[in-house]
Amino acid sequence: RASQQADTERLSRWKKWRRTSSKSLRKALSEVKGLSSYLVLWQRDIHSIEGKFGTGIQSYFSFLRFLVLLNFIIFILMFSFVTLPIIISEYGIFNSTIAYISPKNIDDNCTIYEPSGNKGLVYFYTYIKDLFSGTGFLEVTILFYGYYTIDAVWISIMRYNLPLAYLLATFSYLALSFLWIIKRSGEGFMQNLVHDADPFQSYCNKVFAGWDFCITDPNAARLKHRSLHYELQTDLQEEKLKQKIAERTMKEKLRIYSLRIFINIIVIAILSGCFYSIYRVTVFSQENSNVSIRNDTRTHSANLLVQYLPSMVITLANFIGPLIFSYLIRFEDYTPAFEIKLTLMRCVFVRLANIGVLLFSLWSQISDCAADKCEPCGYNYKLYPCWESDVGQEMYKLMIFDFIVILAVPLFVDFPRMLLVTHCSCKLIQWFGYQEFGISDNVLEIIYGQTICWIGTFFSPLLPAIATIKYFIIFYVKKIVLIHTRKPAARPVRASASNFFFLMVLLIGLILAFVPLGVSIAQIPSSKACGPFRNFNTSWEVIPDTILDFPTVLQQILFGMASEAFAVPFFMI
Repeated sequence: RASQQADTERLSRWKKWRRTSSKSLRKALSEVKGLSSYLVLWQRDIHSIEGKFGTGIQSYFSFLRFLVLLNFIIFILMFSFVTLPIIISEYGIFNSTIAYISPKNIDDNCTIYEPSGNKGLVYFYTYIKDLFSGTGFLEVTILFYGYYTIDAVWISIMRYNLPLAYLLATFSYLALSFLWIIKRSGEGFMQNLVHDADPFQSYCNKVFAGWDFCITDPNAARLKHRSLHYELQTDLQEEKLKQKIAERTMKEKLRIYSLRIFINIIVIAILSGCFYSIYRVTVFSQENSNVSIRNDTRTHSANLLVQYLPSMVITLANFIGPLIFSYLIRFEDYTPAFEIKLTLMRCVFVRLANIGVLLFSLWSQISDCAADKCEPCGYNYKLYPCWESDVGQEMYKLMIFDFIVILAVPLFVDFPRMLLVTHCSCKLIQWFGYQEFGISDNVLEIIYGQTICWIGTFFSPLLPAIATIKYFIIFYVKKIVLIHTRKPAARPVRASASNFFFLMVLLIGLILAFVPLGVSIAQIPSSKACGPFRNFNTSWEVIPDTILDFPTVLQQILFGMASEAFAVPFFMI
C-alpha cells in the first residue's frame, strides 16, 4: 500500500484523475449491480426460502420464476405480432384496414361457422359456464384461433401478412423456449460435472470456500448458514447411502432387485390403466357432448360436466399417479437425487401421455372420414367447422381445471390437515403429521401446465397470458403452503442436480409438444370457415406460397434448404 501511494504521488494530475475516475466508476457500477438485484422478481423471497428449507426447494421456486418470465415473453411475442395488428386495424389506427380474400374452389358447406355466442337474454350462470369452458361469448374473442379470420392487414401502404406472421410467431416461441432451456440447463450441467468429478472436492469447496464474506447483515448470515447446513447434510446422507449400498450382501441385493422388478410391474400396470381410461373417457365425452348439442336436452351444468369429463379424469390420474409413485419409491432404496429423477420420469409418462391421448382422440374425431363425412373439406366439418378453436378450448379447459385443483388441494387438504395436527392430540393424527413438500410432484404440476401452454398457444394465442397469471399466483400459494402447512423433505436434495434434471424434463415436454403441433400444422387440413389459414390446404402451405413471391435464385436456395437432403443432416447435427 505504501508502495502504491508513493507511485501515485509521482503520477501527473491527468493520470491521477483517470485513476480516481476509474475507481469511482467501478464503485458506482458495483452499487448499481447490487441495487439491480432488488429488481429481480421474487429475489428476496427465494433467498429466504433457500435459507429456511435448503437449495433443493429453492430450486423449485427459481424454476417457477423462470416459467413466469418465459410465458410472459411468449405472450408479448404472440400479442405483438398476431393480436395487436388486428386491434390496430379494427380501430383504424395508422390508416390501417383489414383485407379479406374469399376462399376459392371451396364448397360453401365448408365455410359455414356459427359460433355459439350468447344472443338475447342470457342468465348469469351461462357466462360462468362459458368462462370455464371457453364457449359462448369467449369463443368469438381474441382468445381463440377462430377470431383471426383475416388474410392481411394494411397499415398505411404496408401489407402485413397475418397468416405468415401467425406461423412464424409460433415457430419463434418454440425456438425461444428451446434455446432458453438449453442455455439454463448448460449451466446446471457444468455444475453437475464438477460435482460428479470429485465429491470430496465439492465437500472441501463448501467447508473452505462456501462462505460469502460480503454478507454483513445478521439475518442474511443466518440464511447462508442454514443453506450450507442443508448442502452438507445432503452430501453426508448420500455418502452414507453409498456406504450402505457397498456393504450389501448378495442376499440383500437379490431382495432389493426383486422388489424393484415387482414395483416396476405395478408402475407399468398403473400407466397402462391411466392411458386406457383417458382414451375411453375422451371418446365418450366427444360422442355425448355432440349428442347433447344436437338434441339440447341436457341442462347447462350437465353439458359442462360432460365437456369437462376428460379434464377431470386426466387431473385425477395426474393427482393419484404421483402419490402412488412417491409411496412406492420409498421401498426401492435409492439416493434422494435419484429418487426425484425416477419419480419424475414415471410421472412424466402419466401427465404428458395423457395430453397425447386426449389430442389423439380429438384428431380421430376430426379426421373421422367414414361414410364420406370429410367430403368435400378434408375433415369432419359438420361436427368441427372450426376444429382449431375446439382444440384450443380443450387446452384452455385443461389449464383452468389444473389451476383449480392446485388451489383446491391446499384449501381442502393441507390446511385442514395442519389444523388437525396442531390442535388434535390423537395418536393416529400425530402419526400422520404434516405432509412433506414433495419437489417432484410440484415440478411435474408446472411442467404439465407448461406443456399444455406450448401446445395450446397455436390454437389460443393468449393462453401464455393465462399461464403467466396462473404461475404468478401459484408462487405465493406454494410459498404459504410450504411455510404454514407442510414440512421440508426428510431427505434434502442438492439444487444443482435437481435444477438440471427439472430443465431436462421440461425439455422433454417441449419436444413432445412439437409432435401435435407439427401434425396440426403440416398434416391436418386447416379449417375453411375460420382462422388465417382458411385459403390454404394446411397451415404450412403459407411458407411455400410466400417463397414463390421471392426472386428465382432465392427460391431455389430456400427450397433446397427445405429438401430432405439438407434438412435431415442439419437437424441431426
